Amino acid sequence: MDVKNKVVIVTGAGSGIGRATAIHFAKHQAIVVVSDINLEKAQNVTNEIVTNKGNALPIKANVAKFADVENLIAITVEKFGKLDVIVNNAGIGPHLLKTHEATLRDWDRVIAVNQTGVFYGMKVALHQFLKQGYGNIVNIASLAGLKASPNNISYSASKFAVVGMTKSVAMEYATKNIRANAVCPGYTESALLNQLINAKPEMDTILKSTIPMQRYGKADEIADAVVWLASENTKFITGQTITLDGGTSL
Repeated sequence: MDVKNKVVIVTGAGSGIGRATAIHFAKHQAIVVVSDINLEKAQNVTNEIVTNKGNALPIKANVAKFADVENLIAITVEKFGKLDVIVNNAGIGPHLLKTHEATLRDWDRVIAVNQTGVFYGMKVALHQFLKQGYGNIVNIASLAGLKASPNNISYSASKFAVVGMTKSVAMEYATKNIRANAVCPGYTESALLNQLINAKPEMDTILKSTIPMQRYGKADEIADAVVWLASENTKFITGQTITLDGGTSL
């Protein structure tokens, strides 16, 4: 996958899919900006990349704050002179409740990070992409953005939104040499999945029974798809949702 010397921002890169994606980009010789709300975690991932002879820079950012996103991209461009790819990965999960029981606080915080944060990332990156004359967006959505996800109203709403926003941006900027695609993981080994299973241990068996491959996805497998979409190998792909779910959507 050809991403050598591309400058790539990965949000929520301190753990899970974001961490795997940042490391995967670095292995393919991209320059990676490791962004996370937790600077210590971002620094740890950066250290791992640098130890393995990669090139990375940690930057703290809360994607729900527009000023943080502006600062993230401004520092990146100032440091490296360009921005080739932004991976809008940062996301959080809700408390699992039926819609009538869902709290307003839960709704507001999930939408702020998962939906508004992706909008902020795309909006600011697009200004830079238009100046450069090119750019690439990869948004991390979810299987919950493609099919019903009960007891999960805010998360489901945010991920359906990510899919829709990705398609809108892809159409708007297709003639500007700017691409936008989304990756929709199914149940993947991550902190969010652990949170669900810890809350309801019986969900482990229930969830695996819905996956034809009878296992969860791995963060590295999702990272493969992200780097592929960001590479020069997929120049005619835009506005797509790539589903990695072990067959669950079947």
